[in-house]
Amino acid sequence: MNLNMPPVTKNLIIINLLMYLAKVVLVRYGIDFDDLLGLHFFLASDFKLYQLFTYMFVHGGLEHIFFNMFAVWMFGRIMEQVMGSQRFLFYYIVCGLGAGLMQEGAQYLEYLYQGLGAYDTVNIGGGMTVPMESFLNRWTTVGASGAVYGILLSFGMMFPEERMFIIPIPFPIKAKWFVMGYAVIELMSALGNPGDGVAHVAHLGGMLFGLLLILYWRKHPGGGSGRFFGGGTGGYGGFGGSDSYFTRYEDVTNTTSRKSVWASVRQWFVDLRGSIEKRFRSKPKMNVRMGGKHSADMEWNYRKKEREEEMDRILDKVKRGGYESLTSEEKKILFDASKD
Repeated sequence: MNLNMPPVTKNLIIINLLMYLAKVVLVRYGIDFDDLLGLHFFLASDFKLYQLFTYMFVHGGLEHIFFNMFAVWMFGRIMEQVMGSQRFLFYYIVCGLGAGLMQEGAQYLEYLYQGLGAYDTVNIGGGMTVPMESFLNRWTTVGASGAVYGILLSFGMMFPEERMFIIPIPFPIKAKWFVMGYAVIELMSALGNPGDGVAHVAHLGGMLFGLLLILYWRKHPGGGSGRFFGGGTGGYGGFGGSDSYFTRYEDVTNTTSRKSVWASVRQWFVDLRGSIEKRFRSKPKMNVRMGGKHSADMEWNYRKKEREEEMDRILDKVKRGGYESLTSEEKKILFDASKD
């Protein structure tokens, strides 16, 4: 089975991992990536415009980067195959930038609410005071969580009825409720625990900008620049029309050839089906009363052909009308085939 990740998803994970390793190594030489590339409050002296982009490739710790990259791998590869590589990369960056802008706005509101502009120093506890400039430079945001939340939103809109197992919940929940639940938790956390060290507003910002971009693509399926936005004239799964999300992405193993995302998804299911059959099928047993081994072979081959024809029919239906055009039984067949 071909388990290769689409190029953008793979390279995003590689870049983030390399950045984390560089951060761990360079801090020993006095180079702090959080300070240099993290997103500072725009009124702080250490703020640089490029930080709105670089902050999403810097992570605070091993747990931080693990869960973000796990989500990129789990959901990003699916959405890249659906959207196309160029459109997915554009979507990812927009969600990350939007998250950063929302975080800056939230910090500015806090700055105004606390009236920090009227002070030269800040008491940080324990009888210690620091200059206001140093205090504001501590307002730093890092991580790809805003872009990741945007990916989660797109998955929930694309596959709203898909059931997911989320630890520690003992039963599967639909993707749409999973996404809505996350949004509510982040909103409540932003309002109730603004000083917990987590950029809840940035998470919501990633989802908000992702939603606005998806709604824009629905209204303008051509996207203006066909190549940059992925091309096509429609959408998939309710994002627009019928085919624009099944656009083309570059095959990194052969720069002279391109293949459609639909062909890639279809081949993935074909490979998956072949792997399942090869691993779990048992050799047909001889049954003398039914005509011997030849009869059993014919019956097994007939059933195999029926399964293949049914899978081809379902995949063709997805291509024509999108995932939501499937019946509950067809979705179950497709889901059962993908569990391994």
